[in-house]
Amino acid sequence: MEKFRPLLAEFIGTFALIFVGVGAIKTAGHDVLGIALAHGLTIGAFVCATLHISGGNFNPAVTFGLLCGGHTTLNQALRYWAAQILGGFVAALICLGLFGRDVVQAGTPQLAINLSGMQGILVEAILTFFLVFVIYGTAVDNRSRGTGVAGLAIGATITLDILFGGPLTGAAMNPARVFGPALASWYWHDHYVYWIGPLIGAALGGYVYGLLYERKAIAT
Repeated sequence: MEKFRPLLAEFIGTFALIFVGVGAIKTAGHDVLGIALAHGLTIGAFVCATLHISGGNFNPAVTFGLLCGGHTTLNQALRYWAAQILGGFVAALICLGLFGRDVVQAGTPQLAINLSGMQGILVEAILTFFLVFVIYGTAVDNRSRGTGVAGLAIGATITLDILFGGPLTGAAMNPARVFGPALASWYWHDHYVYWIGPLIGAALGGYVYGLLYERKAIAT
């Protein structure tokens, strides 16, 4: 049971992100501020609720960044990835039943018309770097100021990333945020961008924070 609780927390948090994210895109339309706040507030709230249970990852890229920084094991990361991807897919299936395929497809992050795949990877990598760097500074580093600060800072980072990157790539920063709706609506356009970019950004975020700020040196 002890091993199951973090996985359930990751499932619930990722479920909430995709359910609210797709729903917000349906209700808010092209209101980037509303969409950014919906995602940011959801993440902030559920980080506060689960930080002490699972670490509040809700994102395979974040878990990968923690793995690269030596803050989780491969075995634990694999279990988290399974819970996160399943949570995202179940949420997308429910949205599919509620709103139909067109809404779920519209809620699947995708590149702007004038953006290439390589540009999309770069944007997603930079935005995910910001996210993971903040996560390390507020939720991982033992000098941070607690759960409330972590939830606020991480939610704010999601919000500002979407305000900038939403019109460009959808600012997913999270493979599960894309994979769940993509699978439910069977929409795979430029899907590789949302794995390569976030994973690169997360790895760099974990490594750079560890290199510059953590007391424990990263082995080379």
